[in-house]
This record gives sequence, C-alpha cells and structure tokens, in this order.
Amino acid sequence: MSTEGPTMNRWVVVLGAVLIQLCLGSVYAWSVFTGPLKVAIVNGGYGFSNSQTQLVFSAGLVSWAVMVAVGGWLQARIGPRRTALLSGVILGAGYILGGLVGKTFWAQFICIGVVGGAGIGLGYVVPIAVGVKWFPDKKGLITGLAVAGFGFGATLWVKLAGGFKAFLWLGGGYAGLLQTLHLFGLSGVQSVFFVYGLVYFGLIIVGAQVMINPPAGYAPKGWTPAMASGQTGTVEYTRREMVRSPQYYILSSIFTCSGIAGVMVIGSIALFGADKLVASGYATADEAKLITGTAAALLSVFNGLGRIAWGGVSDRIGRRMALFLMCCIQGSTLFAFFNIGGTALGLTVGACIVGFNYGGNFALFPAATADLFGNKNVGTNYGWVFFFYGLAGLAGPLIAGRLTDGATAAAVGAWRLPFMIAGTTCLVGAVLALVLRPARRAVAALEPAE
Repeated sequence: MSTEGPTMNRWVVVLGAVLIQLCLGSVYAWSVFTGPLKVAIVNGGYGFSNSQTQLVFSAGLVSWAVMVAVGGWLQARIGPRRTALLSGVILGAGYILGGLVGKTFWAQFICIGVVGGAGIGLGYVVPIAVGVKWFPDKKGLITGLAVAGFGFGATLWVKLAGGFKAFLWLGGGYAGLLQTLHLFGLSGVQSVFFVYGLVYFGLIIVGAQVMINPPAGYAPKGWTPAMASGQTGTVEYTRREMVRSPQYYILSSIFTCSGIAGVMVIGSIALFGADKLVASGYATADEAKLITGTAAALLSVFNGLGRIAWGGVSDRIGRRMALFLMCCIQGSTLFAFFNIGGTALGLTVGACIVGFNYGGNFALFPAATADLFGNKNVGTNYGWVFFFYGLAGLAGPLIAGRLTDGATAAAVGAWRLPFMIAGTTCLVGAVLALVLRPARRAVAALEPAE
C-alpha cells in the first residue's frame, strides 16, 4: 500500500465538503418558514395546517434518504464530482421552482420536498465517501467535519431568512429576507426560495470541483490500518453482503430511533415554542417568535458542533459506546423538553442539546458503516444504512403534526406526548447500541483503539 501522499492537499477536500454540505443543510432551515406558511396570502395560497407544514418537511427528509442510496451508487459509476454537480442542479431547480410556483401545499410538497430533497440526497454521500478515502486514519473526525457544514448551513439560512433580531441581547439587527424580499411580486417565502435556489446551485458547483477520489492504494504517510484501530486486516463488504448481516439491521434501526427525536424538534420547534412560551406567560406572541428563532438557529449551530465532537469522541471511546451515550442523553432531554420549554433559557438549552446529539448521528453512522463493512464501498453501503433515516424523517414530523393539529397556547398540553414518544425511541436505540457487535467476518472495529 502506498504511503506517499498525492499532490493535492487532502484538507482541500474537507473545505469542498463543507461548502457542499452548507447548501445541503437547507432542509434544516424549514422551521423558519412554518409560521409564515400558516398565514393565508392576499392573492391566494398558503394557510397551511401544522400537518401540512410537517408533510413538506417529511417529504424532503424521505426523498433525501431514498436518494442517498442512489447517490452512493451513482458516485461509484460516474465519479463523485459529476454526482455532486448533478446534486447542485436538482437542489437549485427545486427551490427556484418552489419560489416561482409555490403558492399551494402540493406545489411546495413536490418542489421543495420531493425535488429539493432528491438534490440533497444525491450529493450528501459524496463528501463523506471521498473524505473517508482521503482520511482512513481519522474516520470519525473527518465524517464529522465533512457533514458539519450541513448543520451550520441551517443557521445561516434561518438567520438570513428570519433576521438577526432574534438575538434579543444584541439589539439592532435586520428584519430578514422573509420580511424585506419581494421579487417579481412574489411573497417573502417564495422570494427566499428563489434566491436560495440560485445560491445553492452556485456554491455546490464550486465545492464539487475538489470531490476527487485519492489514487488507488493511497494511505496517509506513516499510517497503516493496524496502527489506526488495532485491526489485523481490512474486510470489505459489498452491498449484498452487508444487507444479509444482522449488524446492518441493528445499526440502521439505531439510526431510525435516534433520528426521530431530532427531526421532530427541528421541524416543530417554532410551533411548539410559540405555544409554550405564551401559555407559560413568559412571552407575548411576537416575543415568542424572536425567542424560537434564536433557539432554532442555535440548534443548527450545535447540530454542526455535535457532528465534529461526537465523531472525534468516537475515535477514542469506540463507535458503540458513543452511540449508546448519545441516545441516552437525547432520550433524557426529550422527556424533559416539554416542561423546560416555557422559558427562553429552557427552550434554547433544550434545543441546543437536541441539536448537538442529533448532529452526532451524521458522524457516527457513516464511520460505523466504514468500520463494520469497510471503506471501499462506504458510499454505496452508507446509502443503504441511511435509508432507515428516512423512516425517522417520515415518523418524527408526522407524529408531531398529527398529535398537535389545532394546538394553541390554551391547549399546549398536546405537545407533551410527541416528545415522550421521541424520548422513548432514543432509549430503545441505546439498548440496541449495547448489543451491536462486529460482523462475523469483521474485526473489532467498533471498539476504541488500544
């Protein structure tokens, strides 16, 4: 195996990965649009119910999850650069069309949810697969860095759309694109969609230029697999071999259990926060919008931080123990979330913890997939693991939407049950993490390095 590095600096790949993921994180900015979408506009349209706002979000998550497998397959055949370029075209087109024709629920369901989610899915696995091949010595950390932009991106898109006035303690700020941008006579929501589509397209095209696999046989200078994790050999699973192993179903089920909590809070924090803060007497309706905007933005920041932190931690304590701890902390937070969400501090701290742990999923699961089933086919294999995240993307928002339709500040108790359900699924995921063991053909990759 070669130990000489290629001419391209491998850290440039990380920069390109972050740039791409910054745009793909658009799906997590959805909460900033849920409030405006519940209001009917003058020329007809909007007036969505809670369920409808969450169905668009779910459509994006499910489409994303399904297309990750397609993206993994495609990047192995036409190359990661071309796959990333295609992702940018489709994501950009979905948002541009959503801006131009997105007055109705079905228009947004298709354009933003289905088409936009497909663009996210096609490109999502590319930075991960390329990054793992360039950094086999730091799989946990590098997958965390590669997808950190996904979490941080949502903060940028939320604050650009909703405004920086949400940071009450800073004062000043600006009203945000939703209030100030009206292109071609379109509403604020549609105008933002249109502009975001153009931006996503341009930034992904730039990041795609460095999505290049290393030369065959590449290994970082001075590194060998045995030094990295105490392994005595590398076992590579094909997709067919992987899906026949019980480890595949255990790992994927943990992803579903852990993912439900995060997507539920991300999709509904603005709606829950508005009801709970007013019901507790802590804030007026207008003040509640500002507080929930801050909580949603900080959730996204901690989403990005969690990807880096949990990835690095798992390189030290092992993927299995990291998954167990992450699920336990997340479950405990969800059980408390309804009660602590009645103040700005409680809502924000709870959102940050949920975001931090939720972000950890997207560092731990690709790294665990590479550990269990090898680096060679990680792009394709992780796509099939990620498919189970789509179940979380469908279940989380729908549970929240269905159980809280018609909820108001006066009937805020309707929000308690969804959080209890999500907390329970996390604890189930923690139990499954304890029984996860390397596949029979694999070495003890899930355990920490000696």
